[in-house]
Amino acid sequence: MDAQEPKTPTAWRDITPDAARRLVIAAVEAFAERGYHATTTRDIASRAGMSPAALYIHYKTKEELLYQISRVGHLLSLGLLTEARDGAGPPAARLEAAVRAFVRWHAEHHTTGRVVQYELGALGPEHYAEIVDLRRTTEGVIRSIVTDGVAAGDFDVPDVSGTTLAVLSLCIDVARWFNPDGRRTPDEVGELYAGLVSRMVGARTA
Repeated sequence: MDAQEPKTPTAWRDITPDAARRLVIAAVEAFAERGYHATTTRDIASRAGMSPAALYIHYKTKEELLYQISRVGHLLSLGLLTEARDGAGPPAARLEAAVRAFVRWHAEHHTTGRVVQYELGALGPEHYAEIVDLRRTTEGVIRSIVTDGVAAGDFDVPDVSGTTLAVLSLCIDVARWFNPDGRRTPDEVGELYAGLVSRMVGARTA
């Protein structure tokens, strides 16, 4: 995991016991560095300071670790977006708040974000279906804000579904390129993207 990303991100604070949490963090590091398929359970256990056999006490398979990472990451993202959608203010303000939070999370936790967003295809069928459902729910949150803005006459969006996908893709891609040593902080990137999305939907200015 990049040195600038917290070694014990708040994303994993509710995973217990400590050994299970250490394994998840080690798996994020390994998957981000080597990719899911090139990572072995021995790699993960070694990073966690444990024996390979100890891993199986907490997770039956490497895929189960990826599922845990994906589930927690998607639930956190969904929570951030839902909070913004349900906040006070007109659609434009709520959409900007959603984008700021979503982008900031993907920048602050760019290593985790890369695993969550780009290793989805390695999940087994049952877990894949669950995560895809969470992604659809996430998409629905953004779509509802855009729909509210169109209904209020605040947004100029001929294609709500297509625009929703474009917004999500723009935000998610931050995890791929964000460099903590770069010239912009996560907050600054969030602010930049909030403005980009506002223009994308043709938000009416006061």
